[in-house]
Amino acid sequence: MSPTDPALQVLIDRIHSARSAGAQLCIRGGGSKDFYGEAPQGEVLDTRILEGTSSYEPSELVVTTRCGTSLAELEALLATKGQCLPFEPPHFGDSELNASSRGATVGGMVAAGLSGPSRAATGSVRDYVLGATILNGNGEVLSFGGQVMKNVAGYDVSRLMAGSMGTLGVILEVSLKVLPVAPASLTLRLEMDQATAIAQLNSWGGLPLPLNASAWWDGNLILRLRGALAAVQAARARLGGDMVGPEHALPFWDGLRNHDDEFFVKAREAVKLGATLWRISVPQITAPLALSGEMMIEWGGAQRWLCSALPASTVRDVVARVGGHATLFAALDKSAGAFAPLQSPLDRIHREIKKSFDPSGIFNPGRLYPGL
Repeated sequence: MSPTDPALQVLIDRIHSARSAGAQLCIRGGGSKDFYGEAPQGEVLDTRILEGTSSYEPSELVVTTRCGTSLAELEALLATKGQCLPFEPPHFGDSELNASSRGATVGGMVAAGLSGPSRAATGSVRDYVLGATILNGNGEVLSFGGQVMKNVAGYDVSRLMAGSMGTLGVILEVSLKVLPVAPASLTLRLEMDQATAIAQLNSWGGLPLPLNASAWWDGNLILRLRGALAAVQAARARLGGDMVGPEHALPFWDGLRNHDDEFFVKAREAVKLGATLWRISVPQITAPLALSGEMMIEWGGAQRWLCSALPASTVRDVVARVGGHATLFAALDKSAGAFAPLQSPLDRIHREIKKSFDPSGIFNPGRLYPGL
């Protein structure tokens, strides 16, 4: 990225002005994830003025793009070469989660760090970040990582940006690893209860199966197979179940990715009446949780969505006892904190990192944790 870029200079000037005035800035792209985490605060710093793909090398499976680039635009570009972002980042653009959304951006995708149905099989956003250029709280341009895998061996600061919710700096540009679209895909449906589904998923996890995504809800386990045609066909014969046609399978997985499917539609209506939608992370072998409410399970059992009226302390205590944590994903009242409170020394480490990147505390104040 050129240091003389006019759009970059606009952002630098805004940061200097905010520091001088003691103001705080809300880093915002399309706003598709404004609902996520704690409430946004500060003057809006619109990153959409930095858009466009700087470089794309299909043969190297690497793309470098600016933060304000539309996620839909980037995925459309990759599709022309038969490639994709395999972690399936959610868009949420047409969702009721945020009616004011102007479409997800690449910067927001990295900052939120959210992945879709295939995350357990392919990895998370963080796993595909090769390098990043950011603006820190002093208005300085910093670059980390690289554009090829050999340049990012060991600990890479650029991956700190994934899931940081904009609290560390403005992501100006990011280099991402991409992958070819799988040659074959097939969806199966099997009827079974929650405990059986968890046990079965963990049993299959130890086998060489092209199991790309899974979802259990309301007595049905839905599986997506992806890979070479022969492998997909062999797995279908081994797993059994009913095949779901693409006319139903594609909308289902897209709905799961973007929270437009039936479970999330019902959850949003329940949230309007005072319930809470929880995103729960637990060891994938964890037995069904003793929590009342509607439960949906993804990622081979590792991610569980719970829509419930239970108190936050009850949910978090039950989840903590099995070695997990619970994020308050959507609710009218987030006074219990969107993210599970950090204990020392993690809290101290978070605050020291924040101070290193943003010493004046101007970026997205409190978006991850109060006072951070």
